[in-house]
Amino acid sequence: MFDTMSLPPEKITELKQIIHIQLNQMDVQTRIRDVLSSSVLDESRGGRPHPPNQGFGEQELVQVLRDQGIIEDVMSQLQFSGAAGMQPAPQSRVAPKHSRPATHFADKQDRVVGVPLKKANIDPTRRYLYLQILSGKAFLEHLQEPEPLPGQTTSTFVLHINFRGQRFRSRPVPCACDPDFREGFLLELHKESGGDAARMLDSTSMLSICDPVHLVLVKTDTSGDTSLVSSHLLQWRTVLSSQDARQTIPVELLGLGAESKVPVGMLEVKLELLPAPGQQITEEVISTQINLERSRISERERLFLVYAKQWWREFLQIRPSHQNRLVKIFAQDENATNRPVCAFINPLRAGRLLDTPRQAARFVSVMGYEQASAVGGGQPREQWSSMHAFLCKNKGDCEDHAVLLCSLLLGYGLDAYVCVGTKAKGAAHTWVVTVGVDGLVTFWESLTGHRYIHQPINPNDPPIVEQPRPQYPYRTIGCVFNHQRFFANSQPSDNVEVCRFDFHDESLWKSMSVDAIQSICAAGSQASWPSQPPLVPSPFDAALLSNEIELALRSLVSDHRKDLGLTCVWDPELSYLLTPALAAYELERSAGMTAGNEEFQQAIRRAVPDGHTFKGFPIQFVHRNARRAFTACLRSQVCEEIISCRGDCVKLAVRVRVFTYPESACAVWIMFACKYKSVL
Repeated sequence: MFDTMSLPPEKITELKQIIHIQLNQMDVQTRIRDVLSSSVLDESRGGRPHPPNQGFGEQELVQVLRDQGIIEDVMSQLQFSGAAGMQPAPQSRVAPKHSRPATHFADKQDRVVGVPLKKANIDPTRRYLYLQILSGKAFLEHLQEPEPLPGQTTSTFVLHINFRGQRFRSRPVPCACDPDFREGFLLELHKESGGDAARMLDSTSMLSICDPVHLVLVKTDTSGDTSLVSSHLLQWRTVLSSQDARQTIPVELLGLGAESKVPVGMLEVKLELLPAPGQQITEEVISTQINLERSRISERERLFLVYAKQWWREFLQIRPSHQNRLVKIFAQDENATNRPVCAFINPLRAGRLLDTPRQAARFVSVMGYEQASAVGGGQPREQWSSMHAFLCKNKGDCEDHAVLLCSLLLGYGLDAYVCVGTKAKGAAHTWVVTVGVDGLVTFWESLTGHRYIHQPINPNDPPIVEQPRPQYPYRTIGCVFNHQRFFANSQPSDNVEVCRFDFHDESLWKSMSVDAIQSICAAGSQASWPSQPPLVPSPFDAALLSNEIELALRSLVSDHRKDLGLTCVWDPELSYLLTPALAAYELERSAGMTAGNEEFQQAIRRAVPDGHTFKGFPIQFVHRNARRAFTACLRSQVCEEIISCRGDCVKLAVRVRVFTYPESACAVWIMFACKYKSVL
């Protein structure tokens, strides 16, 4: 216990507010009223006797509450931190003194009593939106899904949430027709960059917040492969019209792309404002506000479309062959919503998660590559993912990689643009270009992290002049763009090798109006598009993950050699000596430099006796599935020779080194090796 007399008045007021909010959440008043009614009824029926001249008083009530465990529940729910003389309530994890309030908690109780705040340390001076996922229903694709057996690996759903720079994810739940979603997320409505962090938002201020809650549902199959199920923008402001600022609504999740009108499932969602605002806004006012915002957005989109059509006609008048150039002004996102390509890009700062632009390029390159497939086969359909959806599923097409890399390079202060063109074989492709203040043009391949310096060829030079030989795989370029600028290539030839990247020269590049782009792509101008998400740290322990994959590979190699009738002898010392090589490979990819090769060569020479032969095979993956990696390694003749090595004194080695990056991106380096005695 603690002495409230030792606390300053403002702390006592804050303490009272916290206790009041917590008691309201637990509905303690109703429980006390029920206890009091039942106790008085028992007394009237001749129940537990009381001393003479004394009825059912305060002491008796407290004793009954203690007997029924209500007082213990209240004390276990309350959390105090940061105040002088206060002791934290006993719990499994005590938040640090200066930590942010806990904002994500799973429900472990029966759904009948709702989803209580399990460990929410609410700041009573700030306004929150408490979003509860009560259940999932009607995911008919999983209607025949069998009940998972104990210990069996099953496909799972994970729900990701992004709201005003806050990102959360649910715990994985087994895929089923009615998936067992039961979790709560505490979302702050304050936005410190907007200057309103120091005051409590009233109902009118909350009505003006047009940011939706972006829900992204991702499925992970038994092999660890992820796929996007649905992307939904939740309009939360309807809770402002509900009594007690609480509202339970059904949310229909729709499919992707061509199936964006087909439901894939339902979520039962409960919205609650904490603390409850004193003013209630009518449904008519909320509907009017939302419709007004939509009409403004529609008018901006209409005006931009009119401008884009006129701009395109002017571009075609320059040269008839421009009709065949890849000038992409609009693209469809995962919900089949047409958006200007400039709207997909926003400068993104990685905080302390990534240190250099080259490290950012490495991070983007280890995100998985996937083309959106069409139902029934055929050519893959083009689909640009919103950045939040791309980060959640951890893979996407070349456009998604290029947009993310361009956003990161802009965050580092570089003059970066996404390029749309073709590769050497004529296939459509996107990559990134940066233009230095000295005119240096650098191409960044977002799928591999490679960088290429562009030196244009002058076609008017005589044949005797030696021209640079391009190392990049790009053939033509149609347009470049970022979040503020859009340029179409109006040079006589769209071949990259002769292209000049002087965007200020109107004879080389036709630009769009900056004001026209900003009218529809500026931050906050579009409430109907997902907001920019921040990057989150990796959820993986690199050392633990490395050990798990390495042990799995050892088991697979042993089984493979057993099937071939071969014994398997491991050399732990040789396995450990492979570590510096894997670290050097990743350093070369992320920083563009090599180090430690001499020491590695010396260590291997000392570990391999005279008359013995050493073979090694390094390979890198961007997934964490050991069986898939082993199957891919067997396709290499060199690796297969190492794993199936026959000879005298054969000893095998394998080393795995996982390098984690933000989100769930990982670079998994594997090196198989063997040493054996040479027999002539």
